[in-house]
Amino acid sequence: MPKRILIDCDPGIDDALALALAHGSPELDVVGLTTVGGNTDLDRTTENARCLADYYGLVVPVVRGAGRPLVRAPRTARDVHGESGLGGVLLPPATTPPDDRHAVDFIVDALAAAPGEISLVAVGPLTNIALALHKEPRIAEWAAEFVVMGGSYTRGNNTPAAEFNIAADPEAAAVAFDAPWRPVMIGLDLTHQARANAEVRTRFCGLGRLETELISPCLDFYGQHPSYRDGGPAIHDACAVAYAIAPELFRTAPARVDVETWGRFTSGMTVTDFAAPDPNTDVATDLAADRFWDLVTEAFTRVAEHLPG
Repeated sequence: MPKRILIDCDPGIDDALALALAHGSPELDVVGLTTVGGNTDLDRTTENARCLADYYGLVVPVVRGAGRPLVRAPRTARDVHGESGLGGVLLPPATTPPDDRHAVDFIVDALAAAPGEISLVAVGPLTNIALALHKEPRIAEWAAEFVVMGGSYTRGNNTPAAEFNIAADPEAAAVAFDAPWRPVMIGLDLTHQARANAEVRTRFCGLGRLETELISPCLDFYGQHPSYRDGGPAIHDACAVAYAIAPELFRTAPARVDVETWGRFTSGMTVTDFAAPDPNTDVATDLAADRFWDLVTEAFTRVAEHLPG
C-alpha cells in the first residue's frame, strides 16, 4: 500500500520539484497540500501550490495556512525564488476551486481521522505545524512520521548560522522540535549532497513539456544564485519527500536538536548535539546521491508521461 503523506509547503522552486517527485512516486499517496508564507508571501505560495497541482494533475485539497510567523515580522526568499516564487516558470492560472478550510484545521483533522497512517512532511517554515500542535497536541502521536526540510548542524543559508525555513519562524520551529515526536531533520548538510549539476540535468532531457516548461526554468533560475554557481542548485525540499519514499537512501544519526530563538547572531540555528543522552531528532547526514537521482528521474518521467492537456 502507498504511504499516505500530507505536505506542508511554501512553493518555491524546490517545492515545485518536490511536489513532482511526490506525485510521480507510486510509493506515495498525497492526501493534501497545506501552504505557509515563506519563499514568497502566502497568497503566492497558495496560488503556486494550486497551479502546480493542476499542472501535474495532482487532485488533492490545497489548503491555505499561516501568512506570518508566530511573533516576528514575515521574511521571504524572493532573492532566491524570484518575485513569483517560481523563478522563470509560467503556469496557467489555477482552475481548481480554493479550499475554504484553514491549514491548521486540515492538518489536525486529517491526522485525527487516521492516527498512525499519515506522514507529515514539512518543507517550509514550521508555523502551521506549531499552530496545529497548539490546537491539538495529540497530532505528535497521530503522525506516522514527521519529516522536516530545515536546519543544519554545520552551516546556514539565510544567515551564517541558520537555514531559511527555521530562521523564518524560530519560535514555531522550537515548538515543533520540542513536541513529543521524533522528527527527521533533512538539513543543509544533507541537501547539498543533492546538487542538480550538468550531469544530473542530462537525465531530464527527453521529458518534453515537463522539462521545458518546469524543470529547466526552475533549475536555470535557481542556479543563478551565487551559492549555487559551483556545482548546481541543491533541490532541498525534494530530499524530504525522497526520505518519505525511500529512507534507505539516507544515513541518519540520533541527536538533540534545539532551536535558538534569542541569539543576536544565531537566531534560527538548529543547535545539534550528537552526543546528547536525550536525543529528540534523527538527523540526516549522508545521501546515496546516484540512487536519489534515479528515484527523482523515474518519478519525473511518470509525471511527464501523464501531464494534463
